[in-house]
Amino acid sequence: MRRFIAGLVQQSCTTDRNANIEKSAVGILEAVSRGAELVLLQELHPGPYFCQTEDPAHFDLAEPIPGPSCEVFGGLAKEAGAVIVVSVFERRAPGLYHNTAVVFDKDGSLAGKYRKMHIPDDPGYYEKYYFTPGDLGFRPVETSLGRLGVLICWDQWYPEAARLMALSGAQLLVCPTSIGWHTGEPEGERKLMLDAWMTIQRSHAVANGLPVMCANRVGFEPASEASDQGIIFWGNSFIIGPQGEFLARASQDTDEVLTAQIDIARTQAVRHNWPFLRDRRVDAYADLLKLYRE
Repeated sequence: MRRFIAGLVQQSCTTDRNANIEKSAVGILEAVSRGAELVLLQELHPGPYFCQTEDPAHFDLAEPIPGPSCEVFGGLAKEAGAVIVVSVFERRAPGLYHNTAVVFDKDGSLAGKYRKMHIPDDPGYYEKYYFTPGDLGFRPVETSLGRLGVLICWDQWYPEAARLMALSGAQLLVCPTSIGWHTGEPEGERKLMLDAWMTIQRSHAVANGLPVMCANRVGFEPASEASDQGIIFWGNSFIIGPQGEFLARASQDTDEVLTAQIDIARTQAVRHNWPFLRDRRVDAYADLLKLYRE
């Protein structure tokens, strides 16, 4: 398929898991009603972003794959006739957990999954406490719409990740995301952070000649129930074309469903005019395998 409508759901979340899942489902069906054949949900959409604190009780939120989320969203994919990308806190084995994206094809089958490779450990983003780094590599998921290169949040800052997905045949990069500002962040710094996030995603599109879509959450989420400190998730979910152009962009602070037409065939034309893959000097890049070049 050369062209199709893609959609994403940008939403705020509460501690009510059922309500969050229902909101995601309503958003998916709204996107499908607009013609979407692919719908992307944000990172860890069934609940608040629990990684703001290190709390062993949060491991109870994890589930196996297949499991409850697969049952709900696999069924929804079949009902809607759409490819759906969802986020799961995966319980792989006792003491072994992943931040995982699961892709369902139009018939409700599990097309594939991707486990987050880059795991942050920063104030308010204590993910190393919860998640084991992924072991599936940067391999696209084959679907009836094409090959999806899935990257999760922190992954989407790394040009190596986007490039490896492109080199493995990805036709579209899709990124479930949870990113925002800490309360008290200076206004000037907020703008710089948001601009940096948008710029690096657009650069992935340009450098690889691929469309990119990112679904981010919105709203303030406290670090704990009794805290006025936390993260203000900045929304701005988007769909961009292979030259970094915005096809659709969501607001900063509102639940929103976004749709736009994706033209997979345009990648070929763009790469003819901007042949970055042709002119790569792979013979001179060996030092990229080093953590640091002395």
